[in-house]
Amino acid sequence: MGELKGACILGQSGGPTAVINATAAGVIQEALKQDCITAVYGAAHGIQGILNEKFYDMSKEDPYELELLKTTPSSLLGSVRYKLRDPDEDDTDYKKLLEIFKKYNIRYFFYNGGNDSMDTCNKISKYMQKVGYECRVMGVPKTIDNDLWGTDHCPGYGSAAKYIATSTMEIYLDVRAYDTKMITVLEIMGRNAGWLTAASALAGVQGYGPDLIYLPEIPFDIDKFIDEVISVYEKKKNIIVAVSEGIRDKDGKYIFEYGAALHKHTDAFGHVQLGGLAATLAGILKEKTGAKVRGIEFSLLQRCAAHVASLTDVNEAYLAGQAAVQYAVQGITDKMVAFERAEGPEYKCNIKLVNLTDVANVEKKVPREWINKDGNGVTEEFIKYAMPLIQGESRPPFENGLPRFARLKKVLATK
Repeated sequence: MGELKGACILGQSGGPTAVINATAAGVIQEALKQDCITAVYGAAHGIQGILNEKFYDMSKEDPYELELLKTTPSSLLGSVRYKLRDPDEDDTDYKKLLEIFKKYNIRYFFYNGGNDSMDTCNKISKYMQKVGYECRVMGVPKTIDNDLWGTDHCPGYGSAAKYIATSTMEIYLDVRAYDTKMITVLEIMGRNAGWLTAASALAGVQGYGPDLIYLPEIPFDIDKFIDEVISVYEKKKNIIVAVSEGIRDKDGKYIFEYGAALHKHTDAFGHVQLGGLAATLAGILKEKTGAKVRGIEFSLLQRCAAHVASLTDVNEAYLAGQAAVQYAVQGITDKMVAFERAEGPEYKCNIKLVNLTDVANVEKKVPREWINKDGNGVTEEFIKYAMPLIQGESRPPFENGLPRFARLKKVLATK
């Protein structure tokens, strides 16, 4: 493929992470170096910003601020949960995108997100091919849920896992400060995949792990759960239970729905907003045991904790963005950047490419053999898998005793 001259645009999509901006830094800094890329744009709130013709000229940013993106959490360009219709049913959005791409001569499109974002990327790529507009489309992985198919792991997961393991250790010590009996329930993110909740087990490597862990991969039996908690509680008197927010019973009903009256909120993709599980289970356990029970919901804290980010994660997130640009410039399109773990005792991950069609809307779950026989803990295989992903410390620079995060000017692009 010959050289393709034109502008590039980056969109951030889905749930923020501690390292999605490190990926943005990788894309932006690499794109600014490329002679064939005539302008570098950052979309305000992902695909929505492109449709609204609201994006920023990244060449106008201070290089120091772009460097600070590596240690700044959340999606600094703004994220979105916007579902593109099937173009055969309604191609309004696609026609609008094509019009804007032509107007600004956008020839490179990078979309950084999870499952739903790869679906968006795939649809746009296929549409541009169909109408004969040359545009190289690359998906860049991001999700703390670690559930993208085709990659060993996802940028964002290592830092969230490190935060979860660290917080579990801190809670472990806190709840043992008093000579009292207690059950502590930790609610950790994860709708259908238990990678994040499983990460609480990493605290056990240091001797401060949870006693029981419940993942959404195994149907949740409330009676079995109560029996197991009581059994461990009677032996230890002070226990920690980690539960995934998305656990469901054998009929597929979310356990958090067992609580008080529920107002179901769904996002653009039809996903029910989860939360409140720790309080629900704490109430049930208090009623059954009479023990002091505390429910702790990690909530947003697990995805925005840049102060305890994994350096491995930050470096790989940056590398994923950088690689996406390098491959696109070489003529690659319609792929997602992924990681492949090298064989051998030393941890090393290499970049590989997977087809967007294969990744879109496929969820990768924790393998059954990495969950223990009773379904209430994880095995050594999981620990070996996850431990390298949390290595190394990444901290933002500090100013006045507080983190100094990137401050972007966000100069709007005009035509």
